[in-house]
Amino acid sequence: MRKHEKPKKQIKKEEILGSETILEKIKKKTPWIFGNWLRKPKIAFPKIKRKRLSLPIPPKSLIIIGIYVILFILQTGVIYLIVRRPPELGADEDNNPVFIYKDDIHNAYIIESIIASILMILFSTGFIILYHSSKYVYDKKFADWILVIGILLILIAFGLLQQMLRAKIPKRIGLT
Repeated sequence: MRKHEKPKKQIKKEEILGSETILEKIKKKTPWIFGNWLRKPKIAFPKIKRKRLSLPIPPKSLIIIGIYVILFILQTGVIYLIVRRPPELGADEDNNPVFIYKDDIHNAYIIESIIASILMILFSTGFIILYHSSKYVYDKKFADWILVIGILLILIAFGLLQQMLRAKIPKRIGLT
């Protein structure tokens, strides 16, 4: 004998946890303010295709060169040069040209600012070359050459910047 099978009870939506959507919960808790007399109109707006202005995108290398030019201008100290109007080049007692304003860290010649900016650009270019050397993993010899060139650029630029700074620091401090 078979037992009489009980009909399966259908579970209501409220009994299942998490089955209610957020929209259904919001509808229950917030009644519609305007009732049924205010509804969203169903209007089919025509789709108009507008011609968009499309400019050609410059290559990435051109953008990087532009950023480098802006950095060069900023590192040169253009604002300082415009406001203070320092001399372009100095001269010693024998009328020989002097490129670095010695023993004064607060003043600079225009040529000194340009040289320092060029050295900073070389310094940062060395780091970019170091980064590019990691792209040539399969060509070890070429990667090593690029790595050596990047390290040399960094060391040379750093050494020259240190020499410029050492010439600018007054001798009375005693850092020679």
